[in-house]
Amino acid sequence: MMKENNDSILVFEYFTASGEKDKCIISEAEALIFALLDDLCDFDVDLVINESYGDIVKDYENVNPILIDVDIIDWLKDNAANFNKAIFIAAENNNNLFNITKILEDNNVQIYNSSAESCFIASDKFESYESLSNIVPQPRTFRFKIDPKGYWKRAIENLHEKWQAEDPLTPLKLIIKPLIGVDCEDIVIIENIEDLTLDLDKIFKPGSRVIVQEYVEGTDISVSLICDGKNAIPISLNRQFVELKNDKGIYVGGKLPFNSEYGEEAFEIAKKAVESIEGLKGFVGVDLLINADEKDIYSVYLLEINSRFTTPYVGLKEIANFNIGKTIIDVIDGDMDIDDIDVAFDGEVEFKKSGDNLEIRRI
Repeated sequence: MMKENNDSILVFEYFTASGEKDKCIISEAEALIFALLDDLCDFDVDLVINESYGDIVKDYENVNPILIDVDIIDWLKDNAANFNKAIFIAAENNNNLFNITKILEDNNVQIYNSSAESCFIASDKFESYESLSNIVPQPRTFRFKIDPKGYWKRAIENLHEKWQAEDPLTPLKLIIKPLIGVDCEDIVIIENIEDLTLDLDKIFKPGSRVIVQEYVEGTDISVSLICDGKNAIPISLNRQFVELKNDKGIYVGGKLPFNSEYGEEAFEIAKKAVESIEGLKGFVGVDLLINADEKDIYSVYLLEINSRFTTPYVGLKEIANFNIGKTIIDVIDGDMDIDDIDVAFDGEVEFKKSGDNLEIRRI
């Protein structure tokens, strides 16, 4: 295959391309890749997919399946140079999002996703926190390395003591997160500082890095945006469903569009944050929190940026009166001005993880 003669778009989703067998993961992965393929029905698509999932795309006339039986990153190292354009779905686990983007960039592939550098900043929660310091409201955040002797716990105790002294009458809760993580993975809420026990060593392994934030009570939301690398347009405010079990946060789904008196403020914060990190492109999600404390100076806090396709995309695909995937390509190719995107929805949709399935329904 000669690159100069290949006008198709390389498309893949990390888990279906790598042969993941966890049904819970695959249900969400399939929903995302099907939504993207539907949006790209007017384009010639080269879809990389594990040979065990080859049958799921046989009904797409515009899709040329490339069946593989190796990890997608290994395959890309050998084959990315054969393609001119790519749009893909991957998460931050094990730096997959950054590594894939870097391989494509190094092979001069035009990508309709965020740049490697912006992925690195957004994926690293402390890097993004520092990049957005004094730009948007964020919970106070510190970074720690998990050492085998447990000194990190003493450091967190000292931090808790300092913050608690600033407002002794209000019990202070902390939240501990992996420096790089997705969908509330391994998030632990410390209700009392005495809960900082040895059991946490089973979650956060020695040598790993975490961030510690002050825990803000409120409503979990997100904003979905379309970006061209410099400018961003918020397209949807989304309610996030996060369950707390044994002081751990578990993301289970969402509802959109979500109506809130703080919607415009959330849009403004998300737009400002995304435009402050150059290179964020395509579909981008921003996680925020509507503060339950009305006496606080800030009504909405930014929690993190996801420089990639996120689960709300499958919900938006059901009700959006415009083609999100095609719009992303048109905007990045310069065939459409980002300010000309006409956002409209037909109804509301809810998506929830139920057992091994991702259930999507109009409401």
